[in-house]
Amino acid sequence: MGPLVVPVFLALFAVQLAVETGLLALNLRHVRRERGVPSPLAGQVSDETAARSRAYTLANGRLALVDGLFSAAATLAVLFSGLLPWLDRAVSARLAGPHRFVAYLMLLAMGGAAIALPFSAWRTFVTEARFGFNRTSLATWLGDRARGVALQALIGIPVLYAVYGFMRFAGAHWWLWLFAFLVVVQVLLLWAWPTLIAPLFNRFQPLPEGPLRDRLDALAREAGFANRGLFVMDASRRSGHSNAYFTGIFRPRIVLFDTLVASMSVDEAASVLAHEIGHYRRHHVHRGLALSLAGTLVMLFVLSRIVPWPPLYTAFGFDGPSLHAAVALLSLCGGAFVFWLAPLAAQMSRRHEYEADRYAIALARAPDALASALVRLNGENLSNLHPHPWYSAWHYSHPTLVERLEAIRSQPAPAR
Repeated sequence: MGPLVVPVFLALFAVQLAVETGLLALNLRHVRRERGVPSPLAGQVSDETAARSRAYTLANGRLALVDGLFSAAATLAVLFSGLLPWLDRAVSARLAGPHRFVAYLMLLAMGGAAIALPFSAWRTFVTEARFGFNRTSLATWLGDRARGVALQALIGIPVLYAVYGFMRFAGAHWWLWLFAFLVVVQVLLLWAWPTLIAPLFNRFQPLPEGPLRDRLDALAREAGFANRGLFVMDASRRSGHSNAYFTGIFRPRIVLFDTLVASMSVDEAASVLAHEIGHYRRHHVHRGLALSLAGTLVMLFVLSRIVPWPPLYTAFGFDGPSLHAAVALLSLCGGAFVFWLAPLAAQMSRRHEYEADRYAIALARAPDALASALVRLNGENLSNLHPHPWYSAWHYSHPTLVERLEAIRSQPAPAR
C-alpha cells in the first residue's frame, strides 16, 4: 500500500474537487437561467427581491468557486511543495517534545487562517456591502480577527499540549482516553460559549418587556422549555442578516437577532422561536452532538492507525513518523476520504428542519405566521429562490423555501 498513498489520495482529491466544483457550476448555470419568482411563491415574493436574490446568489457562487479552487491549489501546494517537512525541520531545530508538537500545528493553523483572510475580507467588504448587508467597519473586522486568534491560542494551545500527552504517554489505547478528554472539552465550550465567549464579539441584552416578551415567555412555558432567558443580540452592528437560535447546554439561552425583532410581527417571531424550541424538544441538538463525537472517535482511531505507519510519512517527504506530522496530514488529507458524507448529513439536517416546523405549528398554532416568517427571512437574507436540485440535495442543511411552505400547508390545522 505504501507506494499507492499519493495516487490514492490524489484520485480521491480529484473526485472531491470535481464533484464540489461541478455542483457549484451547475447551480450557477441554473440560477442564471431561472428568472423571476417561482410560481409557488407568486404574490409572496416581489420581482425586485427575486432579482436581488439571484444577483446575490451569483456573486456568492462565483466567490465560492474561486475560493474552492484556490483552497484546493493551496492544499496541494502545502502537501507536495516540501513545505511540511521543511517546517518540521525548522521547528525541530529549535524545539522538541510537546513544544515542537504544539508549535508545528499552531503555525499550520495560523497559516491556514491567513490564507482564508482575503476571501473573508472580500465577502464582507465587497459582496456583503454591495447588497447592503455589511455594517462592519474595518476596525471591527480586524478586532474580530484578533480576538479569534487570541481565543484560538488561549484554548488551542493547552488542548494541543494535552493531546500530545495522551498520544505520547497514555499507552496503546491513547485514542480512547483522548476522546474522553475531548468530550469534556466540548461540553465545557458549550457551557462557556453563551456567557464567556460570545459576549467578546457581540452584546446581548434581555428582551425588553412587552407583547413580544410575553408571547415568547408563554410559548417557552407551554413547551416546558427550561432556559436561561431571552436575549437580543446586536447583530445589526455587523450585518443586516436576520436569525434566531438557542445556545448553551443544560439550560440554553434563546437569542434573537435585533434585525429579526425589528422586522417581524409578534406571531412571526413566536413561530420562529417555536421552531427553535422544536429542535431542542426533538433532541436534534443531542443527535448532532452525538454524531459529531462519533466522527471524532472514528478520526482518532484512524489517527492511531496511521501514526506508526512509515509509508505515509515517506510519501509526503518526512524523514520518519512523528505525532505532529500524523495530525497535520490527517487534517489536510482527511476531507478527500469523507466528503461523500456531506449529503447524508445535509439530508438528516433537512429532516430535522421539517420536524421542527411541525413542532412549531403544533406549539404556536399559527402556520400562516410561520410561513410568512420564512418568506420574510428568505427575502431579507436574499436566499436562493432557484437552487439546482442536485446542489441543494448535497449542500443544503435546510429545505428550500418552496419545499418548506408546501410541507407547512400540507399539515392539518392545529387544535386551538
